Amino acid sequence: MNALVLRVIALLEKIPHSLIAFIARFSIAAVFWKSGQTKVEGLAVDLIDGTFELGWPRLADSTIPLFQSEYNLPLLSPEIAAHLAAFAEHVFPLLILLGFATRFSALALLGMTLTIQLFVYPDAYPTHGTWAAVLLYLMATGPGRLSIDHLIARRFQG
Repeated sequence: MNALVLRVIALLEKIPHSLIAFIARFSIAAVFWKSGQTKVEGLAVDLIDGTFELGWPRLADSTIPLFQSEYNLPLLSPEIAAHLAAFAEHVFPLLILLGFATRFSALALLGMTLTIQLFVYPDAYPTHGTWAAVLLYLMATGPGRLSIDHLIARRFQG
């Protein structure tokens, strides 16, 4: 029995970091992108459903009222917070998905996650803990080989 457990562990240890990192990048990017899509109109991209509409994005009519009531943050006006959140939830997921400036983009989304946890939904720690774990993993280990960051690193190492 002990030998079987050791063989299974050895097999599991062969799961490539690049595969784990790609799944982590795709998954966390999708979470924030989909949230960002609820805040804007004129920009609709859903790779799963095959939807692609492109127009000049603007905040949805419901976004600022949401930041005035439910998402009310200290130190930021609802208008500024709404625009910053919509921007961050589109730019940083895209960068993470491409594997470009991955560690810094993950850091930015971790800051957003902590803000949401502390000021907006303090009871949602199981969800935010999962997001934080994925983002911390990407920050600590990088995006893997299937990334622009990897190509850049190879270019400057050789």
